[in-house]
Amino acid sequence: MNYMIFATVSVALMLSSISATSIAVAFPIITSYFMVPLTIAGWIISVYQLGFTVTMPIIGKVSDVFSRKSTFIVCLVLFIVSSAMCAVAKNIEMLIFFRLVQAFGGGGFMPSAVGIISEVFPESRQKMIGLFSSIFPIGQIIGPNVGGWLVDSFGWRSVFLINIPIGLFALILSVFLLPAGERKKGSIDFLGTGLLGMSLAMLMLGLTFLGYGWAAKWAWPSFVASVVLAFLLLRHENKVSDPILDLDILKRKPFVAANFYNLIYGGAVVGVLSLIPTYATAIYGMTPSECGLLLTPRSVGMIIASILSSIYIMEWGYRWPLIIGNSATVIGLFLLGAEPASVLFLYVIMFLIGVGVGILSPTANNACIELLPDRAATITGIRGMFRQMGGALSVTIATLVVETVGDPSRGFAIVFFGLAIAFIAAMPLIFMMPSRPGAGVERSGHALKRQETAAK
Repeated sequence: MNYMIFATVSVALMLSSISATSIAVAFPIITSYFMVPLTIAGWIISVYQLGFTVTMPIIGKVSDVFSRKSTFIVCLVLFIVSSAMCAVAKNIEMLIFFRLVQAFGGGGFMPSAVGIISEVFPESRQKMIGLFSSIFPIGQIIGPNVGGWLVDSFGWRSVFLINIPIGLFALILSVFLLPAGERKKGSIDFLGTGLLGMSLAMLMLGLTFLGYGWAAKWAWPSFVASVVLAFLLLRHENKVSDPILDLDILKRKPFVAANFYNLIYGGAVVGVLSLIPTYATAIYGMTPSECGLLLTPRSVGMIIASILSSIYIMEWGYRWPLIIGNSATVIGLFLLGAEPASVLFLYVIMFLIGVGVGILSPTANNACIELLPDRAATITGIRGMFRQMGGALSVTIATLVVETVGDPSRGFAIVFFGLAIAFIAAMPLIFMMPSRPGAGVERSGHALKRQETAAK
């Protein structure tokens, strides 16, 4: 029965993965269909990541406080309905809006799923959560290949319609199989959530304005508004009794390192690498189906590496997998920036990046959860927030760079080299996180003792 529960939440996670990668393949076609600049079309991807940024911490909190089953089901329903609305969007503004709504549903899958699995598999939590990392690349094989075929055969709207039957299947399984779980006391910080989302949105809007001469004058007011909203957020979070961003967690050294690392990780994996089909279309003239095939080696590499990392995570620890995965990703990004002349070599590079990400993902997912295992969903939500924040900002910056440079070849080279350098700069953060399961708990023993004393 427990493995049926794991399979149920895995279907929803795979649905999220399929949706993210199929839209990446359809993105160049959508841009041409609505005849909008790349910086505007980029909001189709970045607003989804913005929605995830806001949703993941609040759903992590909701999942820890209220019924995890109900939270998971509500997120599924929202995702299904918004997918249908995206499929019938009449203009780019409507599509962007419903992509945001879709993110509010999809952003809740991971934190609520982690909370469910932490309760169902208390003794093998690290391994089961690590296996989530092998589910996403399966969806990333299905998504771009099926998505490419759908776009070529039925148009871009079909990549949203495919979410409906898969979502309904996951919904039926969830109703009958998921445990209700225990409810805990607590409240939800909606004001903090709003301030967080508005601050990020103003930052992204300012970056978008920079790409237009007529609108550039509005960029700096947007940046100032973003800073003011961020200040109000921190001030509010210090006063509220049950904040959406637990500043006590955020200030601890291992969490600071993990969150900054996930910001950079999200910038590459969640963000810029979702523009690979746009890169392949502009540089190599690939069709949607060919773009889908190009993403397959990355997904295969992720599956192999993430399964091995998940199985041996207790033996290998966290540090060496993070170093190896980080190094492989850096090499892959540098090679992409060099724009290989051979398409075959491009496939090899994508496989290398997939291996790097596959090694990174399970270890980065688990590195700090065991410091406070009873708040796994909240920690996962915060971690996901930083990843999606990095993804949203990197897509906005990448489309701005490519649009401003005017030459896709030079523009993407700048983006890939910049991300590789950021990953190199992030290497010291790995040594600030727990080195292996149990190590971080020992370092944070004083914090845990305070909690135990308070509980008594």
